[in-house]
Amino acid sequence: MKLEIDDRYPNIDDLRERARQRIPRFAFEYLDGGCNEDVNLHRNTADIRDVELIPQYLTKHTGSEMKTELFGHTYDAPFGISPIGLQGLMWPRAPEILAKAAYDHNVPFILSTVSTSSIETISEVSNGQAWFQLYHPTEDHVRDDVIKRAEAAGCPALVILCDVPTFGYRPRDIRNGLAMPPKMTLRNILQIMGKPNWALRTLFAGQPTFETLKPYTPKGLNLKQLGLFMDKTFSGRLNEEKIKPIRDMWPRKLVLKGVASEEDAQRAVDLGLDGIIVSNHGGRQLDAGQSAIKPLTDIAAKFKDKIKVMMDSGIRSGPDIARTLASGADFTFLGRTFMYGAAALGSKGGHHTISILKRQLQQVMEQICCERIEDFQSHLVDNKS
Repeated sequence: MKLEIDDRYPNIDDLRERARQRIPRFAFEYLDGGCNEDVNLHRNTADIRDVELIPQYLTKHTGSEMKTELFGHTYDAPFGISPIGLQGLMWPRAPEILAKAAYDHNVPFILSTVSTSSIETISEVSNGQAWFQLYHPTEDHVRDDVIKRAEAAGCPALVILCDVPTFGYRPRDIRNGLAMPPKMTLRNILQIMGKPNWALRTLFAGQPTFETLKPYTPKGLNLKQLGLFMDKTFSGRLNEEKIKPIRDMWPRKLVLKGVASEEDAQRAVDLGLDGIIVSNHGGRQLDAGQSAIKPLTDIAAKFKDKIKVMMDSGIRSGPDIARTLASGADFTFLGRTFMYGAAALGSKGGHHTISILKRQLQQVMEQICCERIEDFQSHLVDNKS
């Protein structure tokens, strides 16, 4: 697909600043923030950017190809869109915008259980190509029904989340009333009044809700009751006993997201999973943990021949994608980066953001004389010695 870049916003930092200007502060802080003191939020990107690549300027070069095979499908680039909750809070119909852009550019989009579009809607937008991420329900019948819906929608991969045994302590969200149970404060109302474009578009689109969960949610709940219902409905802590029936039930590719140790990677292999996403939830869960890229290198070295190893958390640009691939990842995912694009440019934000990343990554590949995605590791500067 033709790469169309709005020259007013040629990088992701430009999109982030434009998003900050366009949406209410509480929505931007929900998107932009981490947990506790944001230590791991910043460490994620900083550690990625410590990775250095070796250029080979005099080597014969016949061209660089970004196409990447993953789970039997050849994608046009080695990156996709991570699952994000409450996407419609940041920009109306953001899941549909990003899923459509991902489909048009032939990259994967992952829908979160707690996003604001349903499995069925996103399947229609993406022609059945979107993946689905499952927050583990407390009740087996809810789990089973959601999984059956994802299968009926054609989702090629189911992603189960293991890094949310508890909700992260996020001071901004608490101040803004976006904790569970949520509430609307006078300050938030004033912020909405200051962003009339966002307010009008949200009004036309309708109040964002957890669309996938509507069949299981009692009608007429106020915000406090909805929060209590969500707390009771989901049990974030996974274990082998909870994963086994999902593996037995799901006939397609099954991916574990939130892996941050070799021990959990080994468990994923033992359980017969098809892939893992090394991730720390974008720095939103454990401030005292490692950045995502720190365990990636050892996990990839040990398990790449047994399972697909992917990564998200902290990746903000094409060069960051290149650094992550060079560190051993088979594939990468980005979350905030795409939501900055959607909030900044609305319906054009997904196409614009993908175009930036593709162009940046292509330039890095040409610069270092990397012909295939699999060759990135040969360009990694080894700073361990």
